[in-house]
Amino acid sequence: MTLSSHLSDAAGVRLARRVAELAGCSRREAELYIEGGWVRVNGEVVEVPQFRVLDQTVELDPAALRQPAAAPVPITIVLHKPAGTVDNAPAGGKHAAIDLLRAERRHSSDRSGIRLLQRHLRGLEVATPLETGASGLLVFTQDWHVKRKLVEDAALVEHEVMVDVRGTVSPEALQQLNRAPVIEGRAMLPARVSVSRQTGDLTGLRFALKGYWPGQIAHMCSALGLEILAIKRIRIGRLPLAGLPEGQWRYLMPYERF
Repeated sequence: MTLSSHLSDAAGVRLARRVAELAGCSRREAELYIEGGWVRVNGEVVEVPQFRVLDQTVELDPAALRQPAAAPVPITIVLHKPAGTVDNAPAGGKHAAIDLLRAERRHSSDRSGIRLLQRHLRGLEVATPLETGASGLLVFTQDWHVKRKLVEDAALVEHEVMVDVRGTVSPEALQQLNRAPVIEGRAMLPARVSVSRQTGDLTGLRFALKGYWPGQIAHMCSALGLEILAIKRIRIGRLPLAGLPEGQWRYLMPYERF
């Protein structure tokens, strides 16, 4: 045995090789089982085929052998973002919305059957930004189809947003809100704005606007002297926030479309 091979053995072998030996499958199939979260090392799920093992206990979930090994597919997650969380902050960042994507915050209505894996939290992008002070529907995705729909075709996707303001909204002010605003020299598409409720000096407004530019609603309201108290997005395209509680999330179902 050469020195290099002796050192290699001392460092262990790749987990994919060990799983291939255990399952009697190809190395590629073993990698897919590992990436699918079906393999435990000393009782802990390991999703990295290159992970090296020596004398640890390696177990392949029996359920994995009852279905064909499949290549990972990109996922999309919808979150009910609480006000005060930062949608684009990296994991571990201050008030990062992505840190809410934990198993205990997954809503019971999730019928996707998808097992939460660490790789689902890698490469996620926020396709529908929201102001830090706003709450409501937020979309994280790895899927370029979803990103193209929500980013490149943003002008075709309607967002429904409920806004509470302090002050009475007169018919003239409402008419002004329904005009196309110009923000930082950029002409925006006109929104459809209506009054949803009026209680004392509190007015509830419903905005239906194509695309969503963070700061647009604040700009429109401040121009009329309206103080924003709360912003909540309740729909993106055909996808409603529905019964998803604040701070909880679920996977987007295959049949759901924006």
